[in-house]
Amino acid sequence: MAAWTLPAEVASWIVQLASVLHRRVAWRLLPLMVGALFGQGRQTVASWLRGGELGHDFRLYYYFLGSLGRNVNSVARVLFRIAVRVIVPGDRLLMALDDTPTKRYGPLVEGAGIHHNPTPGPAEQRFLYGHIWVTLSWVVRHRWWGTIGLPLLAMLYVRQKNLKSIAPWYKVKFQTKLQQAAALVEWAGQTLAGLGKSLWIVADGAYAKRPFLRRALAAGAVVVSRLRKDAALWSVPEEIRPGQRKRGRPSKYGKDRISLAKRAGHRNGWQNGEFVLYGEKVRKKYKTFVATYKPAGGMIRVVLVKEPHGWFPYFCTKVDASVQEILEAVADRAAVEQNFHDLKEVHGAGEQQVRNYWANIAAYHITMWWHTLIELWAWDKPQRELCDRSASPWDDASRRPSHADRRNALRRQCLKNDFQRVETAGPMPRKIRRLWERLLKLVA
Repeated sequence: MAAWTLPAEVASWIVQLASVLHRRVAWRLLPLMVGALFGQGRQTVASWLRGGELGHDFRLYYYFLGSLGRNVNSVARVLFRIAVRVIVPGDRLLMALDDTPTKRYGPLVEGAGIHHNPTPGPAEQRFLYGHIWVTLSWVVRHRWWGTIGLPLLAMLYVRQKNLKSIAPWYKVKFQTKLQQAAALVEWAGQTLAGLGKSLWIVADGAYAKRPFLRRALAAGAVVVSRLRKDAALWSVPEEIRPGQRKRGRPSKYGKDRISLAKRAGHRNGWQNGEFVLYGEKVRKKYKTFVATYKPAGGMIRVVLVKEPHGWFPYFCTKVDASVQEILEAVADRAAVEQNFHDLKEVHGAGEQQVRNYWANIAAYHITMWWHTLIELWAWDKPQRELCDRSASPWDDASRRPSHADRRNALRRQCLKNDFQRVETAGPMPRKIRRLWERLLKLVA
């Protein structure tokens, strides 16, 4: 096993993650995570094993991935609690939900299938073969670097026609993306129990449907999402005065249909406000009102925003939420899109070349957990420790460090720790030290 010296806090966090696994295999998580950090080239599991010098025991590590995949919920719960200790949140925790594909190759990959491609590119590839991951991320705001997403847990969406590719003794049941998203919200609500924090969920408009909204609201979450422009909204029912109550249950929905297009097209009622969106202070023109929405089971707060290229409707299930809270939550959802980019481009999510259903789940979560652990390690680090752009004078020196910069900074710190251990045996010549620093820049 490679003797890379992780920073003490990072090593401690990984040991805590492994504490919920069976003791016979829990010790394998740390060397495998180290190998994933130092794997070179295409991020296959084989490159992880080479990075951690685990090739002599490779079969048992492949088996370990299957065991880890069955316990990702418990490991992610520990990671969430670690993140809450490092980043002390306020009264509200904002979670972002979305799904993303990872391309795969080969007909024997369990759970893979043909899905719509959200980024067809110049070749206009409308479909792709691979996996779909419904992912939950905690969205936080850094005092220097703005909004950052911390991916925690994901569920593998398998089309009903592709369930036959999974062994029946796995007992995998078909679930829609809405059902999986609702299960992730319920998991977050259970994990937050006892902390006294309110849970907010921001999701794309594709999730603003009854199967998801009803379960998310039952879990105690506040949902923010985008509305269809032809959404079936109704007015607020008339207030029943004392002594005027009729027989039967009071009405939950009003009698008048609300047209978003007519509301947006009317020139009156628009207001101006300043908000911090996507890291910048901007001025927006908006309308807001309360309506009833049957998929949400009652009243919602609606916000219409006018943009140069049209108008867009959003809603929140908390009626007394402010326009600022709603619009900032919608803007912060972009952090999960950045997560997907970093997971694929930096950590190589989807490149692991494993076929087993549970091994695929474990491999994707290892990339997610490394993303979050790196962000936690770099949370209080100044910019000068995370990136040095002196060799690139054309670059913006004040630009926030990318996730790749933070990952390389962690790798450099591990190598420096090893170098310092060797240096304690005696002082090294200046030429050797300079050569080491040049090699360090090439490696990380």
